Amino acid sequence: MASRLLIIVPCYQEQDILAQSFNQLHTYLQSLKELGILDDSSAICMVNDGSRDRTWEIIEDLVKNHPHTRGIQLSKNFGHQAAILAGLQHYINEFDCYITIDADLQDDITAIRMMVERFQAGAAIVYGVRNDRQSDSWFKRTSAEGFYRLMQKMGVPVIFNHADFRLIDNRVLQELNQYQEVNLFLRGIIPTIGFQSDQVFYKRLERQAGESKYPLSKMLIFAWNGITSFSTVPMRLVLWFGIVNFMVALGIGLYALASLFFSYTVPGWTSTILPMVFFSGSNMVAIGLIGEYIGKIYQEIKGRPRYIIDKHIE
Repeated sequence: MASRLLIIVPCYQEQDILAQSFNQLHTYLQSLKELGILDDSSAICMVNDGSRDRTWEIIEDLVKNHPHTRGIQLSKNFGHQAAILAGLQHYINEFDCYITIDADLQDDITAIRMMVERFQAGAAIVYGVRNDRQSDSWFKRTSAEGFYRLMQKMGVPVIFNHADFRLIDNRVLQELNQYQEVNLFLRGIIPTIGFQSDQVFYKRLERQAGESKYPLSKMLIFAWNGITSFSTVPMRLVLWFGIVNFMVALGIGLYALASLFFSYTVPGWTSTILPMVFFSGSNMVAIGLIGEYIGKIYQEIKGRPRYIIDKHIE
């Protein structure tokens, strides 16, 4: 039986590539409809995340000229994760399944057919996993894979080499709709929902135009947000750091007392060095880390909306 699919494309400053990406997606979607894999009502939704270029104008033109195409304009830039969630939640219960894919199409669109087939075979979630990163530079490949290893070591339930190219069915979306946290990290949230899942492997492609929206600085911020949203490991590391620091301080303290006993020190040196050893940078690190978690609690209890939709067109 043909499935009703909605492809959600978060967009930010994508005027250089959006029309080209849409044409590829639209053509591929039509081919799946002709094969009877997808229902004719299957559609594409582009979510403009507060772009300052011509992205929204392009989306408006595409929606006017192509059937089964939709557009959402957010009131400002809320971030990639919020844009994905806006597209999903706005059309909840209207489709059988939903696929999210970035506008640069470095994720291979031919994997969409395999995702839909795995869904039709019973999978509620299908993760798109990159098993070939030869198109990336050495630095990009190393930093990206290091990101996933770090997240896993910190206890964050991410799928290795999976970004935000995935299929979820409507039942999973209904459960996702109950998650109310402001600090969104969908790569970690989706695996916590459960249900039957599967993986589809594909080769990461080269970006055809425009610039990456995830340079190293944003990747580090993204990783930190994911870690502090899901894991208490950093706080546990501070505890172990404190224990190690105490052992080192104990050794230095014994050395200082021995120096005092054998008269190797100038007056006042021991009383100065001991407090510095016990109450130095480690306390500041611990306080700063606790403050980071308290800050996230502060953001959550305010309950501000994760995104605001300015308008949508169909």
